[in-house]
Amino acid sequence: MTLDPDALRVLEISRAAGGEPFETGSVAAARAAYNASFPTLQGEREPVAATLEQQIDGPNGPVALRVHRGIGAPQSGAPALLYLHGGGWVIGNLDSHDEICRWLANLAGAVIACPDYRLAPEHRFPAGLEDGLATLRFMAQNAAALGIDRARIGVAGDSAGGNLAAVLALLSRHELAPPITAQILIYPNTDARQTSDSYRRFGDGFGLTATTMAWFRDHYVRTPDDMLDRRISPLLAPDLAGVAPAFVALAGCDILADEGTAYAARLQAAGVPVILRQWPGQTHGFVSMGRHIPAARQAVAEAVAAWRHFEKGLLTPDA
Repeated sequence: MTLDPDALRVLEISRAAGGEPFETGSVAAARAAYNASFPTLQGEREPVAATLEQQIDGPNGPVALRVHRGIGAPQSGAPALLYLHGGGWVIGNLDSHDEICRWLANLAGAVIACPDYRLAPEHRFPAGLEDGLATLRFMAQNAAALGIDRARIGVAGDSAGGNLAAVLALLSRHELAPPITAQILIYPNTDARQTSDSYRRFGDGFGLTATTMAWFRDHYVRTPDDMLDRRISPLLAPDLAGVAPAFVALAGCDILADEGTAYAARLQAAGVPVILRQWPGQTHGFVSMGRHIPAARQAVAEAVAAWRHFEKGLLTPDA
């Protein structure tokens, strides 16, 4: 598969910067390297109507929360989205995906809440998931104070955050989480076994490597048995019927491409309305590279359009 010129340029920038693979050093070193690199990839952060920083209570202690109100969002009854950042459950923070959250807020005229959920290996599964669940419950229980419509809350995330969002959608179906209207999954992890063929096709030389992804996973799980838990591998859930409509965005040159495609197919087979969008020449993480990749904002715009369609009930399960 041919790389998009923009994706190739980002890979060249990364190679020129040097640095060792995350798995060859400590977690602290990986976080420091990531925090130094992502500002060079993100585009300018758009102004939003308002930003709120606060802490909420979670089962494992306080959770820092950043809430953006988009330009044009109503002061009450606004649609809202819980956004869970990517980073392999090990890296990432409130700043690393702030560009995406601001885009979502402004393009949708919505309120976007992003928690600084606990990271592995200090806090292994299910700590990060529990922080995400606590945030979703906070949004539903404090909808009036946040100026949002409790009946118009969705979940979203990329990579490991897409994994957490997909799992929250499963929990919501079983009434273990508040109701949601949509799930926006951007190149999500759906199968911790990491055996799909895209791990072979794109395992090295396309940004996120198979070795790095295994390093992330092994920091997140407590034991190998966790890899079969549907709260880590939602693709292994026996039944997906009844979950919220899904927008699934995939990069074609990504080790996670096949499991993302498989998850979208299973959702469709279960009668769930799905919009699957693929960017064939892009690599994993491209939506966080808006400074160099125009397709990043395009993907967010398409996610917003899908979310609006789902809210209006305009799509059938075959869409």
